[in-house]
Amino acid sequence: MAVDPAGRGGYDTAAMRPLPARRVLLIAFAAMLLAGVPALAQLAQFPTAPLTIVTQGGPQRFTVEIATTMPQMEQGLMYRKSLAPDAGMIFDYGAPSMAAMWMKNTLIPLDMLFVDQQGRIIGIHERAVPQSLDTIAAPGPARAVIELNGGTAARLGIRPGDKVLLPQIFGNTG
Repeated sequence: MAVDPAGRGGYDTAAMRPLPARRVLLIAFAAMLLAGVPALAQLAQFPTAPLTIVTQGGPQRFTVEIATTMPQMEQGLMYRKSLAPDAGMIFDYGAPSMAAMWMKNTLIPLDMLFVDQQGRIIGIHERAVPQSLDTIAAPGPARAVIELNGGTAARLGIRPGDKVLLPQIFGNTG
């Protein structure tokens, strides 16, 4: 409450009148908080590395972001509006586990490649639906999950049994 300069009390109507823009900003901020969008939080940063998938048709090369920490894994490719055709992300669990993914806050369709300890693809989930809360589980213990643009596996002929080359995770070079 503002005080009248003459000492009579009351409201400073100019200060108390909500402006439409201010109201819109407050509503937008509240909606982001309620939706769980990290409006003010810093998004995780990811190191990158070259990754090759050896297919029957030949090697397919990508540049992948590497998620190894819990904040990185929780964020993944959330909030991305696009992904370069030769880009992706690899989630390294450090040891084989029954990996399960979902598409919450993920805005683009993705192919998920489940990879065992030796770097062999053991399963592929193609074109995961953006924003879906359905669980997408590995068919067996997976050391890592690779996410690529939806349709990439079919377009490039990537199949279970193909070899993933990424020495820092799978200890392989060819």
